[in-house]
Amino acid sequence: MTAPAAPMTVMALLVRPDGRYLLHLRDANKNICSAGQWSLPGGHPEPHESPDEAIARELLEQAGLRIPHLAPLAVIENTDADDRPTSRILVYIGTWNGDPALLPLTEGIMLRWTDPEQIPYLTMDPKTTAAIHHHRAQADPGVRHHAGGQLPVLRVCGTGTGRKTVPNVIGVHLYLERDGEILLGLRHPDSAYAPLEHHFLAGHCERESAVACLIREAMEEAGLVIKAEDVDLVHTVHLLDAPGTQPRLQLVFRARQWQGEPQVMEPDKCVNWGWWPADALPEPTVAYTRGAIDGIRHGRHYTELGWA
Repeated sequence: MTAPAAPMTVMALLVRPDGRYLLHLRDANKNICSAGQWSLPGGHPEPHESPDEAIARELLEQAGLRIPHLAPLAVIENTDADDRPTSRILVYIGTWNGDPALLPLTEGIMLRWTDPEQIPYLTMDPKTTAAIHHHRAQADPGVRHHAGGQLPVLRVCGTGTGRKTVPNVIGVHLYLERDGEILLGLRHPDSAYAPLEHHFLAGHCERESAVACLIREAMEEAGLVIKAEDVDLVHTVHLLDAPGTQPRLQLVFRARQWQGEPQVMEPDKCVNWGWWPADALPEPTVAYTRGAIDGIRHGRHYTELGWA
């Protein structure tokens, strides 16, 4: 018995004469394919609709675009962990040179022209990345219509419309203890997170190692000099602030020694620094900060909050 063919959708890779690509930012926090990622406009053909008709309709409905001379570029085949096809996308190629800000966008967040050199730094739909890499790998980087015969098939694993991957934000925190007291900062009243609550010296890990982030944040936020060989990971909190929010992995490092006294280097983020007894933390203190301190004092290395 022959397995049923994987369902087919259509997408359009639109290129500007200078080589930029028109990318479509999908809605985040929705149960849709490629949520929160940069993708390509497209959709599912309606009953009795050809792929050519479907892509023309989708472009018109989503953005008011009428693109002449669209031509098939490649087929992208999504596969599961067992390398079985789960869906197929027919990618069309075409040219356009307008202003996406003027388009009547009806789906997603925005359309924008994107330099291909920026793509590694964006949260991209893997199917879109595969289509762009294929297009750029052609001998002629300009738009090329397929000359007939079989279209190339680009296989991409694990990007179907099932449960989507949710990246976790990595936070890095500094635990300093001196004479039984712990360093905490009072967050600014206009802070987007935990205003007027006490918290570790902390920051988000960027394109850097966690220890490099810790060293940078200690200097930027409090003027403290810390060396990599003087820190240890002492606690980890896996946090979900509220249902539907992005999970966060909070790493707490203890510095055995440091140089300098804490200073308010970023007054828009921190009002003051203070040393507090571990058994008499100030009110209010961020809940996961309390949880981490309690875990450290009792020899635990891991805490989960917000997942129940």
